[in-house]
Amino acid sequence: MKTGKTERPGKLYVVATPIGNLSDITNRALETLASVELIAAEDTRHSRTLLQHYGIKTAMLSLHEHNESSRIKQIIGLLQAGSSVALISDAGTPLISDPGSRLVQAVHEAGLQPVPIPGPSAVSTMLSVAGQPVERFCFEGFLPSKAAARRKQLGSLLTETRTLVFYESSHRISDSIQDMKNAFGASRPCTVGRELTKRFESLYRGTLAEVLLVMQQDENSGRGEFVIVVAGAEENPDKSIEAGQSMMDVLVTELSVSQAASLAARMSGARKKVLYEYGLGKKGK
Repeated sequence: MKTGKTERPGKLYVVATPIGNLSDITNRALETLASVELIAAEDTRHSRTLLQHYGIKTAMLSLHEHNESSRIKQIIGLLQAGSSVALISDAGTPLISDPGSRLVQAVHEAGLQPVPIPGPSAVSTMLSVAGQPVERFCFEGFLPSKAAARRKQLGSLLTETRTLVFYESSHRISDSIQDMKNAFGASRPCTVGRELTKRFESLYRGTLAEVLLVMQQDENSGRGEFVIVVAGAEENPDKSIEAGQSMMDVLVTELSVSQAASLAARMSGARKKVLYEYGLGKKGK
């Protein structure tokens, strides 16, 4: 580890790294990674490839979701002693669906200064090519892995008018888009980005029904990492949906999901299929 501490406290640099193409890193990021005393990395084995590519020999320390709490005291101590630390994730901007938020909060609470070193982010990268409105968007990160929880979260976003952005893994991408189709309707516009900035980068654009069909026919569509952008609801959403969901909250406690959806649809005017998916989430199925 480098030495040369001063009487002034060090700084925590939150450094964005490439999401795929190593050439996307900024000069400032490289200078920072080479000059700090320590790099706190989500996975040191993964980040070593980046550092070796650019000849950076700075010492690394792992900081991930399972050890972040225990690392905070150590890193705060280094900062207070005058050493500067860079925080990086496996790819993109730290804290965006990656560890680091507790550390940054602790740095503020200790009266120290975090410094952003901006750069790549899968969210902004995808929004720039999605062809959807980007003036206002809502980042939802990864949806729950369990179907019932995933459907419930999607149901809560039914009337969200901002553009919706999700991350998804290869083994859940098809199920998630199917659930989005059921929750938002087959005609809702959607763009899916696969392996952004990497060799096999792909974009799928159309309605949710069209994107789902194309991806099911593409043998490569289940490989890699995904960012999903879904158009928001119309500015004047159908109030019948809200009324139907409120009815479902009560009815599913006494009836089957199918019976509750049929009754709520007749009373509210909302589509039965939409209410049925909402009810599945409420029932935990």
